[in-house]
Amino acid sequence: MPTKKILITYGTRPEAIKFAPLIHELISRKDKFSVVVCSTAQHREMLDQVNLIFDIKPDIDLNLMKNGQDLTDITNGVLNGMRNVIKEVNPDLILVHGDTTTTLATTIAAFYNNVKIAHVEAGLRTYNIYEPYPEEFNRQVVSKIANWHFVPTLKSLHNLLEEKIPIEKLLLTGNTVIDSLYWMLNKIDNNPNFKDSIENKLSRILGFTIQTKKYILITAHRRENFGNGIQEIIKSINQLSLLYPNVHFVYPVHKNPNILIPVEKHLGDIKNVHLIDPLSYEELLLLLRNCYFVLTDSGGLQEEAPSLKKPVLVLRDVTERPEAISGGTARLVGANYDNIIKNCTLLLNNESEYMKMANKINPFGDGTASIQIADFLQNNLI
Repeated sequence: MPTKKILITYGTRPEAIKFAPLIHELISRKDKFSVVVCSTAQHREMLDQVNLIFDIKPDIDLNLMKNGQDLTDITNGVLNGMRNVIKEVNPDLILVHGDTTTTLATTIAAFYNNVKIAHVEAGLRTYNIYEPYPEEFNRQVVSKIANWHFVPTLKSLHNLLEEKIPIEKLLLTGNTVIDSLYWMLNKIDNNPNFKDSIENKLSRILGFTIQTKKYILITAHRRENFGNGIQEIIKSINQLSLLYPNVHFVYPVHKNPNILIPVEKHLGDIKNVHLIDPLSYEELLLLLRNCYFVLTDSGGLQEEAPSLKKPVLVLRDVTERPEAISGGTARLVGANYDNIIKNCTLLLNNESEYMKMANKINPFGDGTASIQIADFLQNNLI
């Protein structure tokens, strides 16, 4: 039987991180699959870092990143670019991931060219089309088109069944980000020089050793928190830094001026608040493993932190990952000053409340999602 040609397309750092273990798993099955990797480079520098650390070399690079581009520009660029890639590669299947503009436009291009689509990390929902924006819209459109849906949790599975997706098109796998987390931590721990170099770099940047100081890891960058939301978050961090002078607050700040400008203006001179440049994946994982808890509006950290027994306070009003909330590994606090202060002080002051969250089981998988997806494709892509 001839090998099946699979085109894997991604454009952002989170997509690359979550696709990396699956790319390696599929490439390892050379007798079954011919794999072509396409980067749209919707993001550029941070995406290149992930490709390097996971030893991924895209076969095709659309290099779409441009200053000042908006969602329409990205959608047009990916749609036109993928039309040409599909004609050149002639794949049997295209794999897309999650909820990015690259994912949406690639899926539409596949539909226009009558190519099968498999959606990794399918079925996440808030059912509020504007939260998160534009990701919720992107996910729902992709689900209407995809031929197969690889879902991370039972909740995601039930969402798609409620939307009348046939059960034979669904596979419950867990999330590939857990595969990536274990893969990278194993790489770090098995290479002492590599680990030391990362830890030394972080110590130089922060001015303290991450294994010996208590710190909270903060990430906040989502569109829905632009404006008033980021101001509430800033005010909260400012107050917490005064209430807990011996606790450090580590904030890798996104380069978007809607975030960077107000954060630097209001938090830049506070001694125990550390505003640092965005980190590589391996650096972020070491910070995550050694932090006390996480304050974030990110989706990926809601999935990764529970594997390292780190409580997560989510700076959003809704989450497409409700399993984290119902499972007790995360709490919604919104971009709301009172809620942030209340929940941070609870975790910092009450060890039993902290341990209650830290000891919960991660609802997002066990690190075998990539193998399950590859097995499914091997048996069904005929």
